[in-house]
Amino acid sequence: MAVLLEPKEFIELGNSIPMIDVRTIAEFEQGHIPGAKSLPIFTNDERALVGTKYKRAGKDSAVLLGLELVGPKLARFVRMAKKISPQKEILIHCWRGGMRSGSMAWLFETAGFKVYLLKGGYKAYRAYIREQFAKNSELIVLGGMTGSGKTEVLQELKKMGQQVLDLEGLANHKGSVFGALGQDDQPTNENFDNEMAKVWMGFDLNQPIWLEDESKSIGSVWINDILYEKMRNTTVVQMRMPKEERINRLVKEYANFETDALREIILKIEKRLGGQNVKMAFEYLENKDYHAVADLSLIYYDKAYMHGLEKREKETVLPIDLPKDNPFDNAKAILEFYKQKSNGVF
Repeated sequence: MAVLLEPKEFIELGNSIPMIDVRTIAEFEQGHIPGAKSLPIFTNDERALVGTKYKRAGKDSAVLLGLELVGPKLARFVRMAKKISPQKEILIHCWRGGMRSGSMAWLFETAGFKVYLLKGGYKAYRAYIREQFAKNSELIVLGGMTGSGKTEVLQELKKMGQQVLDLEGLANHKGSVFGALGQDDQPTNENFDNEMAKVWMGFDLNQPIWLEDESKSIGSVWINDILYEKMRNTTVVQMRMPKEERINRLVKEYANFETDALREIILKIEKRLGGQNVKMAFEYLENKDYHAVADLSLIYYDKAYMHGLEKREKETVLPIDLPKDNPFDNAKAILEFYKQKSNGVF
């Protein structure tokens, strides 16, 4: 008899026992539990056929059609499961913990597997991770104008033992309109949320969690409402760095990309930057004067950042002046700065 598990138990056991998702490939690609392997009981088209049969002829007819479609695949399912889990222990889930996972559980038990099922399926998992983000936690948002090196400072903080939620790393995007350059394809929003939850559930919520100041969207994905609301109402450590340092960083990060790609991206902010500035930026690009291009681009980005910062309560913004773009030194200074603040020095 399959063991029915709550989402917390299912996820924890998934660290040591293989987990399979028996939903369709389309459902899996849209969003899945990190670490799960896809072993669909139906193809995308087959699931559509069964759903249509259910609506037109009722449950019994849909079940019979499902059996006709799945019957020839049973031996292959068992062979694949043995490859996935040679020790013959396996975790299974579908969308709502219904017939698909139940049928696969019966098959694998018949083949001698120890089977664990996710109570409520993937839908219950999604509800569970939302609950985790809602728990009390101490967030520290690291802010600063474009080019301040916030991501690298967060990486250094992580090396120093701090808890860091790297939103841009999980999103495969650096946040700005230039943020997709040099990055892998972005995940679906659902998978972004799932991967973020995996990291979140590994944190000690009694200790601070550092993350970067972001808008609601990071490229094509967006931060869930629960976390974003917390981010907007917590302490911001604002890195203040000389513009020249920031320009140098931007040149180092983006000057190696093709001129046509940079030109195309600059056009995306034409309305905010202004036609004359865009024309000048194009001329600078042709002359490979990347320093001047970055300087012009910051007209838009600095204004946008200050606009977002002004929406926060002033007492939640803690500015720190950092003269040089040195992520290691800046991380040390920021950590000491925040510890002093926490101890009531300010």
